[in-house]
Amino acid sequence: MQALPNSFQIKATCDQLIVVNSKDQIPSTFNSLGSHYLILGGGSNILPIDQFEGTVVQNKIFGITIVEEDVDSIVIEVGAGMNWHELVMTCVDQNWGGLENLALIPGTVGAAPMQNIGAYGVEAKDCIQTVHYYHISTQEFQSISNAEANFGYRTSIFKTQLKNDCLITSVVFKLSKNHHQLHLAYGSIGEVLQKKNISNPTIRDVAEAVIEIRQSKLPDPAKIGNAGSFFKNPIISKSQAETLHKNFPEVSIFDVDSQVSKVSAASLIEGCGWKGKIIGNTGTYKFHSLVLVNHGNATGAEIIQLSTDIQLSVFDKYGVKIEPEVNFVE
Repeated sequence: MQALPNSFQIKATCDQLIVVNSKDQIPSTFNSLGSHYLILGGGSNILPIDQFEGTVVQNKIFGITIVEEDVDSIVIEVGAGMNWHELVMTCVDQNWGGLENLALIPGTVGAAPMQNIGAYGVEAKDCIQTVHYYHISTQEFQSISNAEANFGYRTSIFKTQLKNDCLITSVVFKLSKNHHQLHLAYGSIGEVLQKKNISNPTIRDVAEAVIEIRQSKLPDPAKIGNAGSFFKNPIISKSQAETLHKNFPEVSIFDVDSQVSKVSAASLIEGCGWKGKIIGNTGTYKFHSLVLVNHGNATGAEIIQLSTDIQLSVFDKYGVKIEPEVNFVE
């Protein structure tokens, strides 16, 4: 048995851990596997249930290659095993714009299209051009365009039709080199920049503001086991949003389009009294109710129980279902 990497710091194990460092290793790796396997990046978005009876394939394909560029934009291909935050800051260093609002999100590049990660008004899909992957069923390397990937809120084709049937090898991003389109309205980015007297921000200013905000609200997984935001913000109909606002005006609700609205899961959880609550070895983070944490020696089962209790209390009070963003591994 080997340790199963996870940012929750749960003492979970797997039967075997295989690290893939290049595309060349992939076909032979999957030819030798049984039917029960798990494809893993950094382990930052999973909740393991103690023992995984199978093989974990960890993607550590690195590298950044310039595909094409002109005066205004650049297209880069990035290995799926690269640390996401390192990619963001590399882009900032090169003055390549588009990913700066996604600074300090844990995980690897391969998780970006899978989860369609997002923060502060930006989603990965906004910059993704193509995703390259190994299709396990057909034993072929394939590519899929942005339009074909069925990107949605924290989802994509890689979490639906291709779930457990592909290993993302690299992601192609198109980024700006000049005339960057900055996204400053969401969250408190504008407030942080204003406090610093920055009236004409660069992409580095935006990235540093995002990092400051995230560090003030979210625990460091190296110190407190967690997987970041545990629940997705629920999407509800306009009529349900109007009723919710009428009955509970303190709940944060945002318009998505003319048909649906997005509700802050954090405000729902906090409204049920869960913020900073400690139950045994688990609890929610004292500065952010959306983050479930391991206070030491927690099991996956304990955290699942906590998440279930939170879901039930939110539904009982608000009539809104919240769903985990974290993937359960068992």
